[in-house]
Amino acid sequence: MRFRKPMAIISLLVVLAGVVSIFTKGLNLGLDFTGGTSVELAYAKPVEQLAVQEALEKAGIKDTVVQHLGTATHVLIRMPPQEKAGGEIGQRVLKAAQFDTQNPATLRQVDSVGSQVGSELYTQSLLAVGLSLFLMMVYVAVRFRFKFAVGAVISLTHDTLFVVGIFSIMGWPFDLTVLAAVLALIGYSLNDTIVVFDRVRENFRRLRRADPVEIVDISLTETLRRTIMTVATVVVVVVALLFLGGPALYWFSLALLVGLFAGTYSSIYIATAYALAMGLNREDFVISKPKEEFVEEGDIQP
Repeated sequence: MRFRKPMAIISLLVVLAGVVSIFTKGLNLGLDFTGGTSVELAYAKPVEQLAVQEALEKAGIKDTVVQHLGTATHVLIRMPPQEKAGGEIGQRVLKAAQFDTQNPATLRQVDSVGSQVGSELYTQSLLAVGLSLFLMMVYVAVRFRFKFAVGAVISLTHDTLFVVGIFSIMGWPFDLTVLAAVLALIGYSLNDTIVVFDRVRENFRRLRRADPVEIVDISLTETLRRTIMTVATVVVVVVALLFLGGPALYWFSLALLVGLFAGTYSSIYIATAYALAMGLNREDFVISKPKEEFVEEGDIQP
């Protein structure tokens, strides 16, 4: 905890940089938010997503997202609004996707998603994040204390702004899969924070001669091994998804990877540090004075 002040300054600067980037540069919103066109193709044989995407780029169809639809022979192609729309863009995509004469493709469906739908998704996504943060604050306030609840929400807000800010600064595409990763990180980070809070409460009742900063340090040390093991396990899975999950899971995995480190850091240096700044003390956890027979020997006055 002796590093909590410089860490708070670093966190504030990083989050401010992300917020400034979000309001000035904005997010590179995906088709789920901006609208566009989706084309469904059926191939005679299994086809690779990357091969289809490269063929479309050679034909001048840029910024496409290609993913398998159920089987390796069905492909869904999503793209931003093009100069040609409707059936014309469908025929254009079909022509560009015929890169293998031995594996012909047929056009199954062409759909257009308007910007109004994308705007509604964007608004509902913000509401989902805000509602989840509010309900988690209520949960922590009921289970622990309001000081912990505010610290937990500040920690979760930090994690959200950290991931979204990184995506804005780097210009990475932000779609519904990334939003799903952000919501998953909120739950993951809260779980880690709850473990720390529970140990802090336990040590406040057990260690009667230690000051609050020392108790928090002891609690963090006791839970650090569990935190490292949990994060390492999840990181292994996320890295596997990042390199082996294909284009459809790439940005989802990257958002999770960035958020895992932010969530672990915030559980230590934001959530508990804020509670200390709000005057966390033993009276917040000790409901009544212990009976004389349960008082530690060192606490009895001569």
